[in-house]
Amino acid sequence: MGERHRARELALQMLYRHELSGGDLEAMVDDFDELRKASEGTRQFAMDLASGVLENLDALDRDLSIQTANWRLERLATVDRNILRLAAFELLHLETPPAVVIDEAIELAKRFGAGESARFVNGVLDGLRRRKAEE
Repeated sequence: MGERHRARELALQMLYRHELSGGDLEAMVDDFDELRKASEGTRQFAMDLASGVLENLDALDRDLSIQTANWRLERLATVDRNILRLAAFELLHLETPPAVVIDEAIELAKRFGAGESARFVNGVLDGLRRRKAEE
């Protein structure tokens, strides 16, 4: 598994935990063994992703809500919602190629989500990518 993929998994776990129990991301490092044991590059990318999502949460949720018009974002499974937020942040704010972002999000959904999560995540993110490309 690549370092960036591992960082995305760790970021997803941090976002999930943050949504369920709150707390500061920096404080999570102390009691999140997998994050502490990760290489410096992996840990830093995971922290950058998670903090970027939280700093841009309102805007990301607005963009995702447009793409999930038939589903209220707060009604999505917590893991799916955070996969979408993580990927949307990377699509809209980083220079990662869109195909890589979407593929990575699909892999996260396959691993952590429910049966149809991967297809749902793919559809939402592809729609977001197309809409942003048109703007």
